[in-house]
Amino acid sequence: MDTSPWRAPLLWRGAQTLARAVVGLVGRLEVTGDVPADLRRGPLILAANHISPFDPVVLATACRARRIAPRIMATGGLFRAPVIGALMRRAGHIRVDRGTTGVHRSLEIAAAAVSGGSVVLVYPEGRIGLAPGMWPERGKTGTARLAFASGAAVVPVAQWGSHEVLPYRAPKGMLRGLARALRRRPVIRVHFGAPVTLHDLRPGTPGAARHATDRIIDAITDTLAPLRPYEPDLPRHVDPGRPVDASRAHRRHRGG
Repeated sequence: MDTSPWRAPLLWRGAQTLARAVVGLVGRLEVTGDVPADLRRGPLILAANHISPFDPVVLATACRARRIAPRIMATGGLFRAPVIGALMRRAGHIRVDRGTTGVHRSLEIAAAAVSGGSVVLVYPEGRIGLAPGMWPERGKTGTARLAFASGAAVVPVAQWGSHEVLPYRAPKGMLRGLARALRRRPVIRVHFGAPVTLHDLRPGTPGAARHATDRIIDAITDTLAPLRPYEPDLPRHVDPGRPVDASRAHRRHRGG
């Protein structure tokens, strides 16, 4: 059996180059922070906030700037699409069928990928966040369980500005959003934070996955704050098609 570390296919590296060109057309990308050199080729978990359908394009570009080619845990709907689905599979990304028993299988596949040396990008919130202020929502425990199962480091990644490119309900309103972005070219910021400390938590003990999840969301929130200093409460750009749901609001857990 081949035990060599996973390497990104040429197709995925080419897609990252294309993503950089697309982002450059519709916005001005600023990437700050970094990933320790010994973690860039994995094993590593990148945990990002989710604010827009445009996020994967932005994060693919930001990761390329930091010499990382992550495997993305993406919704099963993308994999069911006739052309995109085949490309996602060939690029090595991992399908997640939310709300089904297949979610557990997805976690097993991701854990094996990380343990085998891959970098895997996840959205701990499990959906595009709907909190009124667009701060990270209370996370699902899958990312924490993935970290426990693989023993890999978790690096928080915060992004801000992609919500000004594509509306929440894209493809509805997509052309209007892209035209607006082409004209205004909003600033899109991505910051790679410091690895999250989880080593003091014991996997399998009651509440461990929840505590780890809260720390990960706290770290993403702290990493996001400097990216939106003039929008501490509500975003300046309001998408009228974006629903609001405060039921999963995350409360900062200081002191772990």
